[in-house]
Amino acid sequence: MFVGCYTAVIVHTGVAPPKRRTQAERRAATRAALLEATIGCVSELGYARTTTTEIARRAGVSRGAQLHHFPSKAELVTAALEELYERRFAEFREAMTSLPTGVNPYEAAVDVLWPMVSGPTFVACLELQVAARTDLDLRPVVVASDRRFFERARQVFLELLPPPSQPDPNHELAPSFTFALLEGLALRNLQGTAPDDEIDRVLEGLKGLARLFMPAP
Repeated sequence: MFVGCYTAVIVHTGVAPPKRRTQAERRAATRAALLEATIGCVSELGYARTTTTEIARRAGVSRGAQLHHFPSKAELVTAALEELYERRFAEFREAMTSLPTGVNPYEAAVDVLWPMVSGPTFVACLELQVAARTDLDLRPVVVASDRRFFERARQVFLELLPPPSQPDPNHELAPSFTFALLEGLALRNLQGTAPDDEIDRVLEGLKGLARLFMPAP
């Protein structure tokens, strides 16, 4: 009778036991948690103060598990760097594909790119770029990832904003010029040396240059 009652309860609730994750799924989840924790540490603490112990704590995994996936800080940071640049590129593509219609697309690009350039992804990338200046192991990875990002960003720019029929050096220079100006402004904003009204004026000035040198197609 007891067994029958127990069975009836199971049938009545219709709740299936939770599906156990496969070993591959658990590995992937642990790896993702470690990369997320690394990005958070680098963004909040800076590269120098980021430790594998703190990363493991934030990821909620044991030191043994962390060492199994990434035996050294360099390997962990390298993997996180690749993840960062993938996120940065995804943010760039999403921003560019969301440009409003009926306006100068180059001018509108300034508005959608500024939040991306001044966000946490940029901060973490900046930390690693600065660290790579003196870290000989980190430098080649940062340089290669940075070049890959800008080449992919340039391709997206040309795909969404095709060049005019006549060769235009301003159009070819637009992606590099825009990122150089916005990242420099983001750095000043991060350091707290650029007042809000100055940031607004610089952004408006960049949009003015877009209207002047690259009229809406």
